Amino acid sequence: MDITKHIRTIPDFPKAGVQFRDITTLLRDADAFRGVIDAFVNAYASHSIDKIAAIESRGFIFGAALAHALHAGFVPLRKRGKLPAECFGADYELEYGTDRLELHRDGVQPGERVVLIDDLVATGGTAKAALELLRIAGASIIGCAFVIELPDLGGRARITRLGHPMLALCQFAGA
Repeated sequence: MDITKHIRTIPDFPKAGVQFRDITTLLRDADAFRGVIDAFVNAYASHSIDKIAAIESRGFIFGAALAHALHAGFVPLRKRGKLPAECFGADYELEYGTDRLELHRDGVQPGERVVLIDDLVATGGTAKAALELLRIAGASIIGCAFVIELPDLGGRARITRLGHPMLALCQFAGA
């Protein structure tokens, strides 16, 4: 399946020059959504995954479905102030600003086998912050999974330099 056919591009959102890759068109197509989850399941089913860690907010959609399919726990990585219990936090830069990601201190136990998932990787800044939180928690990071990669922005190189394998189901050139 060509996943790119199911993703709409919105120019100049959320600011001028950004080509927003809208996954709502993929999600509304049951076969396309199932195809994405099946592709992730096929990639990780043989890895004995304990937890799926997903980045707020669109990563939650894919992460929860993947956790269910793999019989793994689900761990949300949320923006500053959204988690109610004691957290680890890491600041990061986006292609259009800065933010902070947090993880409950008890979200991942040392040695648990974790896959990090989000809808899109661009510069890799958000993923790098998420990986730092998982490292602090003591996770054994099996890989990073994304529906979309924007290869021109260097996220894959940033993630692989940290020593983590990365899977992206499709790519879009440019920003």
